[in-house]
Amino acid sequence: MNAITIRENDELLEAVLTNGNSEILLASKEGKCVRFNESEVRPIGRTGAGVKGINIDEDNEVIGMICVKPADGEPYDRHIFVVSEHGYGKRSLLEDYRITSRGAKGVKTLNVTDKTGSLIAIKDVNDDNDLMIINKSGITIRVAVSDIRVSGRATQGVKLINIKEGDSIAAVCPVNKSEEKLIEVDANEI
Repeated sequence: MNAITIRENDELLEAVLTNGNSEILLASKEGKCVRFNESEVRPIGRTGAGVKGINIDEDNEVIGMICVKPADGEPYDRHIFVVSEHGYGKRSLLEDYRITSRGAKGVKTLNVTDKTGSLIAIKDVNDDNDLMIINKSGITIRVAVSDIRVSGRATQGVKLINIKEGDSIAAVCPVNKSEEKLIEVDANEI
């Protein structure tokens, strides 16, 4: 059974169950992010290809999506965390991302430079999370989200992991903080 029609050179990155009132954030490798209410996505048949979520150039691509489900009248207690291919990352407040129209170019979520490299991950985190960061050469580090200060939306972030020449970040995954004692390793020793 087909759930979606995927066009040539496209791929399905993520799927998430929403509550009907959720907000969607889509990010591109060039550091842009669009935030819109899911009600802007019209219903389409099971085999439809979907609608445009973010407007990107030919050489750009979508790198991730998060779905935020703010409770009515309650402050949103989570943060938006982005990571670049050269090991830079930052966390920002959801309020820093204005609501745009679906299909817009988006707002800057990371100041992408040669030093930072392209944006490779956008995650929804809180202070009770750690981030597992894995580079392509196989080195994995665990960083406490609470150790990274909240920064403005358009900054380049802080260095999370030292990356050797020719290496880059492969994956980022938020996990719950462990009750176990972690062994700290100086990043300069890696």
